[in-house]
Order: sequence, then structure tokens, then C-alpha cells
Amino acid sequence: MSREIINCAVMFSDVSGSTALYDKFGDTEAKAIIENCVNLMADITTRFNGVVIKTIGDEIMCRFPTAEDGINASCSIQEAVSILTGPDGQPMAVRIGIHAGEAILDNGDVFGDAVNVAARMAGIAKARQIITTEDTYNQLSPELQDMAREFDTTSVKGKAEQITIYDVVWDEEDDVTRMSFTPSQSSADKQITMIFAGETKVLAESDMPVTIGRGANADITINAPLASRIHVKVDYNRGKFVLVDQSTNGTFIKLNDGKEVYLRREELPLSSRGAISLGEKVDESSPRNIAFIVG
Repeated sequence: MSREIINCAVMFSDVSGSTALYDKFGDTEAKAIIENCVNLMADITTRFNGVVIKTIGDEIMCRFPTAEDGINASCSIQEAVSILTGPDGQPMAVRIGIHAGEAILDNGDVFGDAVNVAARMAGIAKARQIITTEDTYNQLSPELQDMAREFDTTSVKGKAEQITIYDVVWDEEDDVTRMSFTPSQSSADKQITMIFAGETKVLAESDMPVTIGRGANADITINAPLASRIHVKVDYNRGKFVLVDQSTNGTFIKLNDGKEVYLRREELPLSSRGAISLGEKVDESSPRNIAFIVG
């Protein structure tokens, strides 16, 4: 087969926690579990016009003719794997990175920019996530674009500028995990005061939602080194102000009673008072803390 330049979507998907599987079940059983998962991913790839380029241990690399095919396959893989369980009954999970762009096709393998960027997206993705790029997002139908949310920016080797990345929310119910810890709060609470960097904002139910992050498009901008551009959202739901983490590095909250909570793609009702820190533990002396008072 001659070498040619093609436009395609490249996807990397690997089994999350594979090392722990080997530790828990031993080589033979863990290998069988992972092979079952990889074979399932390969079958779904072909259903969506994809080609399996190679499998490497717990990872599969594929290409698709369009971004649409690639994202649809990625969502189908996540849905199928989410109902698989290991011998101990624990659910299986994969993480997926995908990018659509120009690549070199040579003897069935692909090389070049699309491959490098897709591999970078897979490196960012966590278990049960699909991470893609703005270039890929722009090639999707409105229906699939509605499933994606701007996630962060990141650097890619060989590219001078950072690229914008998106998280494809394939399962709305799993987008944000609800914390079982729920502080008491009166439904009469209608205001939340936020104090940060020498400023004070008094926000009402009608002001919600409010976004916080390091990006200029956030409603409240915090210059924190580990913060995402849109790191958290504060919303008002069923009589409570709720903090929703949407970040890469998570959010730390220290409550008035001394309890410390870490959120990553989770939400927490806010009551009384406390401090919020983006991507790093709460340090009471840090100017990057956001103090809040509800009521």
C-alpha cells in the first residue's frame, strides 16, 4: 500500500486500572478480562466504519473516516464497557482520546499530527471520559456538539499554541456524581456572598449560575496555577446553592465545621460558610482562596 495523506479521526482507548487488575487477579485472569474488553472495543469500532490499527496490551488504536463516526463509536464503547464487571463485581472502565485531522496512512498504520494529538487527549482522559479537541468538535453535527462541553486548554508537543479541549458527556447521569454528604440548609437561603482577591460579591438565586476559573470568560476569575479555564459552577437548585466541579484537577472545600471535601466532577450543596480552592488544598493564608457565606 502506498503512502498517502488522509483526513481521519484517530482514537486511542485503554482499559482503566489494568495494573490493579493484574495485582488483584493474577496474570492469566487479568489478561482474559482485558482482552474481552479490547475485543469489545474492536467490534464496536468496525460497526462505526472504523479500522483497528493496533492493540497494545490494554490499549486499542483506531481510525475513522469522519469525526462523527469516531465520536459515535467512542460513546458506544463507553456505554458497552460501563455494564461490564470484573470477577469481583466491580465495573470496568475505559478512557478515550480522539482527534480528527490530517494523518499519513502507510501500510495500514497512521502517523503524524492527528495521531500525536489523539494520544495526548488519551493521556488527559480519566476513567469513563472521552476527551477531544476543538477541531474535532467543529466537525460534529449539532446533536453531538450538544453532548460536548469545553473542558480546558492544554499544550501538545510540536504545537506553539495551546489547544482547546472538550469533554464528550456520553452519559448525562454520570456527568456529575452527587455527593452523599449533604449539609443541612434552609430553603430560605437566597444569597451567597463570595470573597476573593479583595473583592466581595453578593449573589442571589437570580444571578445563578456563576462560573469560576482562570479563564477570562469565567464570571469570577481566579489566578490559580492549577485552575481550569472554567473550573467550577455555582448554581441554585431546590432551595440550595450547589458547587459543581468541572475541572481537570478538582476542587477542595473546607467547611465551617472543619470538614474538608474534595470534588472532581461532583457537586456539593453549600451551607453556612467555608473556603473553596481550585486545584490545590485549602491554605488559609492563600490569596487564591474563595471564601463563601450562605444566607
